[in-house]
Amino acid sequence: MNVPSPTAASTSPEANSNYGQTPIMAYWEVTQSCDLACVHCRAAAVSEPSPFELTASEGFRLLDALAGFGSQKPHLVLTGGDPLKRKDIYELVEYAVKAGLQTSITPSGTPLLTKEALARLKASGVQTVALSLDGSSASHHDRIRQVPGSFERTMAAAHWAKELGLSVQINSLVCAQTVDDLPDVYQRVLDLDADRWSVFFLVNIGRGSLLKPVDPWVGEFILEWLYDLTLGSSRPIIKTTEAHHFRRVALQRQRVTGTSDGYASIRGGFGVRDGAGILFVSHTGEVYPAGFLPISVGNVRRDDVVSLYRDAPLFQQLRDPSQLKGKCGTCEYRVVCGGARSRAWATSGDAFAEDPLCPYQPRPARAAAVLA
Repeated sequence: MNVPSPTAASTSPEANSNYGQTPIMAYWEVTQSCDLACVHCRAAAVSEPSPFELTASEGFRLLDALAGFGSQKPHLVLTGGDPLKRKDIYELVEYAVKAGLQTSITPSGTPLLTKEALARLKASGVQTVALSLDGSSASHHDRIRQVPGSFERTMAAAHWAKELGLSVQINSLVCAQTVDDLPDVYQRVLDLDADRWSVFFLVNIGRGSLLKPVDPWVGEFILEWLYDLTLGSSRPIIKTTEAHHFRRVALQRQRVTGTSDGYASIRGGFGVRDGAGILFVSHTGEVYPAGFLPISVGNVRRDDVVSLYRDAPLFQQLRDPSQLKGKCGTCEYRVVCGGARSRAWATSGDAFAEDPLCPYQPRPARAAAVLA
């Protein structure tokens, strides 16, 4: 479901005010239908589409509305479920591109993901294909995806996408069940010549509530390792999803080493978090701050999505670091990081609580130096 954040940010609170007008990323869950049964699925997807998902005409209206953010339009990600389960997916892509929306897609590794499908997606205007690779081998990956053959289809699709000239992002899950395999997954990412690697740290919602997250200090070690991978290499661009404190690690490491290699791509995400630069529309039109923070502020069938993003109280509060509680509320990195609001909500029921994955103990007196 993830694509890289465009280069955009500064560490200053004033820069974050831009997110109050236009999201950087807009995700539309075009369907919850999917032929996989992934053990960490946020949507708890099923094989058949919901009779309540947005129709094609409603989808076109949504795309027009997203284009209504103005000259700085969000990057659109068509996700699911499996977007290829919608028969009108190519028409939706074409309409989005004509509306001026840069468009990416996150298809599932199923028999629907053919070279012909990828070629048609590119012809329709898709720029980036994000593929999930949760293991370095079929035994590891298919254990997560719960369908034999998913690994081979995903690897083949990545090769086809590169041959077709599509940008390729690989998304990988981090949890207790996958952590030991991460170095080998990274080697697969290199072998595929992927443009980006998005490393998703588990949020316990949907079917993912049955998995075990990594220990916070293990997570910290992984973030240090990921930062090391950025040094001296421009590809793949590495980003994290629901581990916003990667930005804190990057700042700390840069100050200690004086090295900035690979740092620019991390800095590009500073200040972005659920509801702040991120907008999610569900398959039934509900508007959330993020897919992993399913608190609805309205529905595109009756509400203007631009007004919801800009004016809904929940979105405004999520963009205000002073609303954060616990360690996140006193942390000197709260503006550039802010913690995973989805994980806070999933574990405590409070979207503004501290992120339990981050082991850092704040030093508020250093805040001025961090923001300098």
